[in-house]
Amino acid sequence: MKSIYYLLFFVMMGCSIPKSGEVLIINLEEYGILPNQNQSITKEINQVIKDLPDQPVELVFSKGYYHFRPNKEYQKEYFETNTYDVNPKNLAVFLSNRKDITINGQGSEFIFHDHIQPFTLDNCENVQLINFSIDWEQPLTAEGRIVYSNEKDIVLEIDQKQFPYEVQKDGILFKTANWEEKWRVSGGSWLIEYTPDQIIPANTGDAGSVKGDLKNVVYNDLGNGRVQLSGDFTKYPTEGNYWIMRHSTRDHAGIFSFHSKNVHIENVDVYHTAGLGILFQYTDNVVIKDVNIVPNPKKNRYLSGHDDGLHFMGCKGHITIDNYKAMGLMDDAINIHGTYVPVSKRVDDYTLICNYAHDMSKGLIWGQNGDSISIVFKENMKSDHINTLKSFDVLDDQRFQLTFNEKLPEDVSSQYSLENLTWTPSVLITNSYAGSNRARGYLISTPKKVVIENNVFQTSGSAILIAGDANYWYESGAVKDVLIKNNTFEAECNSSNYQFCKAIISIYPEIPSVDESSLYHQNIQIVGNTFSPSDKALLYAISVDHLKFESNIINKGNAFMPWRNDSPGFHLIGCKNVSIKENEIDKDVLSKSLKIEKMQVSDLSNVQSELSEKVIL
Repeated sequence: MKSIYYLLFFVMMGCSIPKSGEVLIINLEEYGILPNQNQSITKEINQVIKDLPDQPVELVFSKGYYHFRPNKEYQKEYFETNTYDVNPKNLAVFLSNRKDITINGQGSEFIFHDHIQPFTLDNCENVQLINFSIDWEQPLTAEGRIVYSNEKDIVLEIDQKQFPYEVQKDGILFKTANWEEKWRVSGGSWLIEYTPDQIIPANTGDAGSVKGDLKNVVYNDLGNGRVQLSGDFTKYPTEGNYWIMRHSTRDHAGIFSFHSKNVHIENVDVYHTAGLGILFQYTDNVVIKDVNIVPNPKKNRYLSGHDDGLHFMGCKGHITIDNYKAMGLMDDAINIHGTYVPVSKRVDDYTLICNYAHDMSKGLIWGQNGDSISIVFKENMKSDHINTLKSFDVLDDQRFQLTFNEKLPEDVSSQYSLENLTWTPSVLITNSYAGSNRARGYLISTPKKVVIENNVFQTSGSAILIAGDANYWYESGAVKDVLIKNNTFEAECNSSNYQFCKAIISIYPEIPSVDESSLYHQNIQIVGNTFSPSDKALLYAISVDHLKFESNIINKGNAFMPWRNDSPGFHLIGCKNVSIKENEIDKDVLSKSLKIEKMQVSDLSNVQSELSEKVIL
């Protein structure tokens, strides 16, 4: 009956069903979805979406604010990569099997409550999300300002309206009407310190903002939004700085695109999420333009996303990212990768059983008929064979069976992992900014062409990480053509230590045994950039064939006291055809040394004089 009502309403309001190819403009205010109301519109917006005609449609919100709360009618089980499998997911705006649809917020503020996924695109095509912001009335991670700090006491000032809490003897209970989470002080990644200008102080990050006897800290409520932590601290935060107090799980993305095609997101501000910021999982062709994942400037916050900002797993086609700003994230600004899956059993010459190796990758629809599958030896990450997938069959939430068209090599066994080469994208990232997030800037793992140009990095860890791992995280794969050009790497880059962050640019595949006859990465060019390193480590690279570091400007930075005392400026392991030349290196740069391992001097095709005199074997 409700469906008939909405269809009649389309006609009554003058929204006649358009001819094929014409766009039906639907002003949502005409369907009772009004701005600046306090009630949730989750049910109403999904009812409109459900009853849309099979035509190109633009849903237009009148400018204002809108609230979204979980509704049991709009839940679905999803296995989202790099996300805890808390199911079913609560869905705010749900698009399933839709084509040619635009959601236009016209500058509206979308306000979410509790654990919920703001936008879900499931098997959709030609979708545009434009002109709105995403935020939470009460964020799922807390913040506080350090008003007093020494070896015995730390006093926090917490905004009780944004972060309601109750002080207990052994911690702080953050809570709303529908959820509560206990927080205790810790020394690692679940407690991140920021300066008032939104920079993570050097040598903190995952190394910890506070150290000492953290298990026996006593918590006292001082009233007026102040909480005292008393204990024995050997390291403590700086007064006037801010703490990000992570207490919730990563269980919903901000925007989730699942097995969709041609997704365009433009002029969108993401101020908070319950997990990854914008997650693309098996999505074909993506455009990100004028998107900010940053703390809400109107609310004096320092946290934006709970984890990565933009996360792409198993995507294909082309990814375009232009004018994207990332600040206040608790993980990487951009992460683009596939998923290696280890072989657990060889059934016959055409069939393998594989398993999801990482807890946050299980349940993925990993392949389909016709996909090209690379067979990778885990010990040296070498791939000599590519087979064509005939079928993908799920056995349970941990295992699946793959059948191939061609006969498998005789030695394929549990010592191998597989990579899906079909679901790998080409990438263009331009005119963007990666601020001081916890961890790294851009993580790139795709064999297709990648261009990173005209961006600015101010990252706490490595600005760019090119990895690849078939043994722990299982994030694939090897790059074949990467151009890093005309970017600016500010003095704050790589000021704290995080996993794989050996230098400002870190090329760090996890290879148990480097095979010098078959290198993992290929054709990486770092040209025409400006670096201002405050510490020594500039470039770290493992297993690269044809590596260029040319025509860059390297100035001495002074953002922090250097602490990587043993690091060379350039550290190469198992590389060949390396050219480091025509770089302008300031006389005050801390390290002009080049260290090589598992390679010969003859593997250096060109090395400029400042470095050739200081090669460390």
